[in-house]
This record gives sequence, C-alpha cells and structure tokens, in this order.
Amino acid sequence: MKSFYFKPVLFVLVLFAWQNLFAQTAPTEDKYNRKEVMIPMRDGIKLFTVIYTPKEQHDKLPFLLTRTPYGVADSRSPERSAYTRDMAEDGYIFVAQDIRGRYKSEGAFEMQRFSRDKGKPNAIDESSDTYDTVDWLLKNIPDNNGKAGMYGISYDGWTALIGATDPHPAMKAVSEQATPSDMFLGDDFHHNGAFRLSYGFEYAFMEEASHTDTLYQFGTYDTYDWYLKLGPLSNVNKKYFHNKLPSWNDFTKHPNYDSFWQKQAMKFRLDHPRIAIQHVAGWWDQEDFYGPQKAYEVLEPHDTNNQNYIVIGPWNHGGWAGGNGDKLGNIKFGTNTGVTFRKDIQARWFAYYLKDKGDGKFAEAITFQTGSNLWKEYSKWPPKESIIKNIYFHSNGKLSFTPPTATEAIADSYVSDPAKPVPYRSRPIEETYGPGSRWFTWLTEDQRFVDNRPDVLSWQTDTLTSDVTITGNIAAKLYASTTGTDADWVVKLIDVYPAEYKPELKMSGYEFMIANDVFRGRFRKSFEHPEPITPGKVELYTVDLHGTNHVFKKGHRIMVQVQSTWFPVIDRNPQRYVPNIFEAKASDFIPATHKVYHSVKFASAIALPVVD
Repeated sequence: MKSFYFKPVLFVLVLFAWQNLFAQTAPTEDKYNRKEVMIPMRDGIKLFTVIYTPKEQHDKLPFLLTRTPYGVADSRSPERSAYTRDMAEDGYIFVAQDIRGRYKSEGAFEMQRFSRDKGKPNAIDESSDTYDTVDWLLKNIPDNNGKAGMYGISYDGWTALIGATDPHPAMKAVSEQATPSDMFLGDDFHHNGAFRLSYGFEYAFMEEASHTDTLYQFGTYDTYDWYLKLGPLSNVNKKYFHNKLPSWNDFTKHPNYDSFWQKQAMKFRLDHPRIAIQHVAGWWDQEDFYGPQKAYEVLEPHDTNNQNYIVIGPWNHGGWAGGNGDKLGNIKFGTNTGVTFRKDIQARWFAYYLKDKGDGKFAEAITFQTGSNLWKEYSKWPPKESIIKNIYFHSNGKLSFTPPTATEAIADSYVSDPAKPVPYRSRPIEETYGPGSRWFTWLTEDQRFVDNRPDVLSWQTDTLTSDVTITGNIAAKLYASTTGTDADWVVKLIDVYPAEYKPELKMSGYEFMIANDVFRGRFRKSFEHPEPITPGKVELYTVDLHGTNHVFKKGHRIMVQVQSTWFPVIDRNPQRYVPNIFEAKASDFIPATHKVYHSVKFASAIALPVVD
C-alpha cells in the first residue's frame, strides 16, 4: 500500500513567494557559486542536486542540506532567501536535492519511503539516500569541514527527521520544521479520526489527477455549498474520481487507525536522538501543528545526551521562513518573531553544532508566549512549573475554576443537523490553495461568526481581575450524550477581548481561538476498533487540544465553544453509526440532540496548565 505525500506542492510555491518577497531588493550579483550535479546512490540511481559554495570562502565550511519532492532546479542563491539569509551570511555550503523519482532525479518515487531492509546491501530509503548524499559531498566538494546539517519545512522537515534516524557520522544537527507525525491522529488528513474533507479532497486531485499540480475547478468561489451538495463521501468516486486517485482510495479503505496509518506514524519509527534535533512548530499551523510536538515528545524520554530541542512560535504553517512575523491575520505580536527565529535561534543553533561557534547554551524549549508577547525558555516541554487546573462548565453559559454545584441545571443541549453544518471559518470558504484563500490564517479568525447559532454552545468566565497564564498541554474533558449512535465533538478555547473599542487595535470583543480540535465519538475507547455510541448514555470524551503558551490578560474573558460540525474542513458525521463513513448513504445522515453535562457527577471541564 502506498503512503501519503505530505504536502501539496503549492506549499513550496508559497515558500518561493516568501523568498521572492523578502529577498534583497537591489539586483546585486549572487554571493554564491551554483553547481548542478547528479549524485549516485548505492543502487546506482542518481539524484539531481544543486550545490551553492561561497564565492569568497576563507575557511573550511560545513554542509547544510535540504531534500525535497518539490523541485530544486529553480532554487535561488541562499543569501537571496529570507529563510536562509542569516546562515548564508555566516557561510555554509548549501545543498538542495530532488528526492528519488521527483523532478530531475532518477528512480521511482515512493511516498514516505522509509524502513528499508538493512540486511540487503543495496536496499534504499530516504535515510540511506541522505547518507549516500552526505558521503558523496564529503569526498567530492573541496574545502568542507567534515560536518553536515539538514533542515526543511513540512515534507522537507520529514526528510530531515528521517535523515537523523540513521545518520552519516558527519551529520551533526537536524532542524525538522513542521514535520507530519501522524496522519490519522493529528496532522494533514485526520484529527482524532475525523477526516479533513476539503484538504484531503483537494490534495488528492492536485497531486494525482495529472502530472502537474492543478487545482480542482469547483465552479464556485464559496466551496461550502459545493461540498454540501456533494452529499455522502461515497459520491466522490461515483461522480468525480472514479477510483483513479490512489490516495483517495486509501482514505476510503482505511477509515480506522489500522497498520496502514500506524506504520507511517513517528511514534512507531523514532527511538532516541542520535544527533542534535531541533523541532520547530507554529501555534496556528493550519496543517502540521501536531507533528513537531509529537516528534519531540516521542524522543524526549530517550534523550540521554540532551540533544532534543523544541521551538514554538506564533506562526502558521512555515510562517517563520519569511517576513517579520510581527502579526498573523488580525493578531499582532509587537515583535519580529520570524526575524528572531531565523537569526537568533536557527542560525545560532547550526553555527554551534556545525562550526563550533558560541557557547552551546540553548534552552531545550523556546516558545513565544502570546498575550504577554514574550519569548520564554524552559528546561523541558511542557514545563514543570505548570499546574493542571480545571475550568468548569456551568449553567447559564458560565465558566469558572469552581466546580458545579447540585443546585445548577445538569446539562445544555443542541440539535446537530448534518444538513446544516457549522462552517469552520467565516464564509466564503475559498478553495484551500485557490485565489484569495484565507486558509493560511483561519485559525486566528474572530469566532463571533458562530455566536448566535443554535448548534454551538458557549461558556465564558466573568471579566478577569488578573492575568491567567497557561503554559503546556490542554485537554477537554467532555461529559456528553447523544440521541444518535455517533457524534463529533469540536472544542475551542477562546480569548475574548474587552468590549471597549480602541481605534488603534480594532479588536473590540474579538474572540481569538487559542486552542482547538475535533474528536470523532466512535473512537472514544479505541482508534483501532470503533464502537457505536449508546443513545442517551453519558460518556467521557477526552479531546487533546495540544500545547499552548498564552496569557489571558486582565480585563479579558476565557471562553469555550462546543459544536459537532466544522465543515468542510471536517467531513460530516452521519450521526447514525456505520462501519465506514466513506461508504455511508444519504439516509444515514440524521439530526441528533447532543447534551453537554456540567453536573456534580458529570463535571465537564478544560484541564488548563496554569502558571501562578
């Protein structure tokens, strides 16, 4: 069975746009010499590689390697890219390579190629290709210092992490950035078993419908209506793909967390850090926020040499690669976080491990704390300073750190109708990578657009009389029931800005989503073996809302929203249990009444990592 190609190639087009936008404006001569070579692998296949060496090189330099499926022939001299400029000015030998079977490289492409049979001398995967590339560079590119590092975002972050699993002795440091870690539990294609419909559909068409990366022609700017008219997921192959797209076929064949998904997941592939590894993530990464945190978490218990690092900033997917990073969408951070990462974190880290520059004193965890808008350093992530405190749901829409009492109403209810799903962002919902798309910043959008919907429940605190700081992992503990036999639970943690209008901020009453995720109810006991829900039975649903570092400021409020549709980024749950939702019929989709409990016995709450 084939695995998944992690990121649509349009991500790289966006990255190239960043590079062009933030390149030096004056048309100066390149500071690096460019050389194109075909590097032979152990099985004889040759990989297309672009090598940049400084025109003025006074010392022996290390290699900085990136390996990608997106094509390197049009890459620019490294000092012209904001992403690499600080490192280019310090001096490296930059290497960019098409992975096997992509663009100008020879061989057959296999998505997520890993775990070769090491008993066979010529067996290959992305790890061995990385090893062979480094070995060739050491022997054929003069004036190197015998060290190599690797970096990259998204799929390129994954190849970097895989390159660190069985590294060449010269490989000393790897910065994986926004790597996917688990496509069923938290990254591109599913979250806690709930299928990411619009992303998965558009990915499958763009990557596999032709030899070029073409966008699906919806014929409408607002794709919400198109996906709603699509009907059950079984209509995708019947009407559009006709069983011709392998990745969509794999989606339909593997609706549960079976071996197909597990063999790709990092928790089954990683053991211990063999070299220094830097994991980089963005708080509002709309595609792979889960991945770097999970990779760090899996490696951390086995980090005996203190070489497992994590950096998390206020960015979307790859947002640290270009621009100042002083804002995202409507949210302003008051400091140039992207510049800080590229110069003071990334460049400094590689300079130590590859060039022996600096004192090597790096905090294991560096995160940007929003609200206070300050960089923070910790000895581990999540930090030991955090204390888990529950903030409880109450009747009348109240949210409080005080548990509910016996005198309160025991539950709130709403009708979830798959025929009228809650949009995941304000409409129009443009095609994911289409013209004018707001996909890149939707996680920071004002959530007031769903405030008055009868199928969205909200609870909020009184106005805060002092700051509340949360630093670490968040989890929703939802006691709920349904009249159906399956249900999705979407939980959003929100910072509500004061209602007073300040012209310079234009954020009066803004509902800023700090953390969120969805959980498909059938997987409450096991992601491998789903079960129908017993109608009317109160059950506990634990929804991982992942990590955050945020200060709810005095004068703000803390809000929680709960809903059961998030369309079309998440497919519609029929709410009548069927073994495979990809095979559901239109008649399987039914309205259902959901109840969220906040009684003494069933005290729904959000577990917050509070720092006093």
